[in-house]
Amino acid sequence: MTSNEPRVLIVAEHASANFGGEATLPFHYFRILRQRQIEVWMVVHDRTRDELKQLLGADFDRIHFITDTSLHRFLDWLCQFLPHRLAYFTLGFVVRLMTQAAQRRLAKQLVQRHQITVVHQPIPVSPKEPSLIFAVDAPVIIGPMNGGMNYPPAFQKMQSRFVHVSLAAGRLLSKWLNWLIPGKRQAAMLLVANARTRAALPKGVCSNIVELCENGVDLSVWQQKPESVTAEAVQPIDMTTALAVTQATKFVFVGRLLDWKAVDLLLLAFERVAKQMPVVLEIIGDGPEGLALKQQAVALGLRSLDEPQAMDQRQVGNELQAVEHGVNMHPDSAVHFLGWLSQADCAQRLCQSDVMVLPSLLECGGAAVLESMSIGLPVIATKWGGPTDYLDESCGILVEPQSRASFIDGLAAAMLRLASSPSLRRSMGEAGRQRVLSHFDWEVKVDTILKLYREVMPMPLLKQPVMSQKTAGQAVHSP
Repeated sequence: MTSNEPRVLIVAEHASANFGGEATLPFHYFRILRQRQIEVWMVVHDRTRDELKQLLGADFDRIHFITDTSLHRFLDWLCQFLPHRLAYFTLGFVVRLMTQAAQRRLAKQLVQRHQITVVHQPIPVSPKEPSLIFAVDAPVIIGPMNGGMNYPPAFQKMQSRFVHVSLAAGRLLSKWLNWLIPGKRQAAMLLVANARTRAALPKGVCSNIVELCENGVDLSVWQQKPESVTAEAVQPIDMTTALAVTQATKFVFVGRLLDWKAVDLLLLAFERVAKQMPVVLEIIGDGPEGLALKQQAVALGLRSLDEPQAMDQRQVGNELQAVEHGVNMHPDSAVHFLGWLSQADCAQRLCQSDVMVLPSLLECGGAAVLESMSIGLPVIATKWGGPTDYLDESCGILVEPQSRASFIDGLAAAMLRLASSPSLRRSMGEAGRQRVLSHFDWEVKVDTILKLYREVMPMPLLKQPVMSQKTAGQAVHSP
């Protein structure tokens, strides 16, 4: 190990491959840095201890854990009585600060013990949230952060006035909190995912700001789907011909079932498509909106009342085979709720899909978009927030959220367009895959982060030549 190689301490609320979302970020930084034999340690919450022990093998002894106090548990319990976003930015914020206070004390000890040269805090990704990771005797990098999001103007009413006012007050308060808690002022470098997040940073924070995408893709999990063995038209087929297509186009949604993910609007758009073409929609994920969405699918005639929550691979395969043999698919079998799946199982389902749809109205990031692109799927997403950082017209379709009615129309039109053209799906999928390889591969991202680590590391002390007593005396007395 040369003096130019960083010795890194990652400090994060949690690290997990299973949690999804921002929890995956510290996990991948640690995993890939260790693969490259970089000296790295990590401080995280105890809740993922068992998972990390299973995944990290011999490197598990480099992980240090913070456990909950009784106050942590009490505040977590109170959070369940508040709207999700409000709970995260209020009581959840207090819980995170309490965890960071304990992490800061431990970080200072580890910096001295392991001669750490850079401390990295990749999450929380909120640009306005103060950081307690400062004055730890090593330069601190925070981010990439991603945020500054609001609902599109046409969907502002999805958020209650109480939540809206509370969030606005919280954002205003963050200016003073970042003055009182100087983590982002004293950081050596701040990383932001996009210009929107840069603009959302509080006044007076560190001026050394670098733009770097928040998310990355682990290509060992999200591998390119096998080439289709069916013959495909070179040019898109017209709608008359599309009605005669016998193989169902499979759309897939991946994500938490929350109101702002707008799966209810996706179901309305999908109903229109299902009346015109043989199509399937698989919904992967769980959450508080799950029951309501299943009831909506039944009411729309897209799902039978007695259908189990998750269907096994053989069931779905049999239904698609029936369609391929010219049997009309019953409307009740058009939508399937598969529940939460592991990353490996989710990747397998995506490989058997044709198009990924993410109608989210409040998506800061959108890791599922990148994962779908890496597999070779075209993506339909909302032209708002995170997906606009990843998608362009070569690899997907972005739908403007101008109004509820026009958004549903746009989703339906995009699904019909891709269902009607296997060749367009293939070309978009290939373009998306290449885009991920060039810009969003975790290996490429870690190349960049290592350069940034080296930029903030203290300069190594140069060895001074040993002077003889005579030379030293001449140096002191020379004019």
